[in-house]
Amino acid sequence: MKPRVSLQDSTLRNGNFSLRIDPVRSEDVGLYEAQVKYKTEVHSCHVELGVITVTLSPPNPVIENELLLISCNSSHRASLVETCWFHDKHLGPTSRTFCSLSGTLSILHPAMTDAGSWRCQLRYSDKEIISATFNLQILGFDGPTNPVVYAAAGSAAN
Repeated sequence: MKPRVSLQDSTLRNGNFSLRIDPVRSEDVGLYEAQVKYKTEVHSCHVELGVITVTLSPPNPVIENELLLISCNSSHRASLVETCWFHDKHLGPTSRTFCSLSGTLSILHPAMTDAGSWRCQLRYSDKEIISATFNLQILGFDGPTNPVVYAAAGSAAN
């Protein structure tokens, strides 16, 4: 897994023997064991790593007004009950939240307002709820609604 894996050497003396994986890949799913030997003592712990995969079709960045499919899948073994999507640009009572039985969200005509932070939340039959956040980039025109620009003669116009 090198060079994606590292230990924080500076924190080992304080008892922190955390493993850092960056970036996490789907194939990293599984059970990890850490063992620390100090003199005659051996301490160990087990951590299971699960992975959520967010897939865009077409891939990021998305072109404005082209059909966009976003899917969210997890390595969790229980049955998927519901998938909810949250667009963090729109918080509060007007929040854009979409829930469905499948893990896929369709945006027929993505606009510049759809760009930004999205979160998929997966709810499973064993009551487990897991989520992932990703940044959606949209390529398009985010200018004035009226495309007429006036400039004084002899000056610059952008």
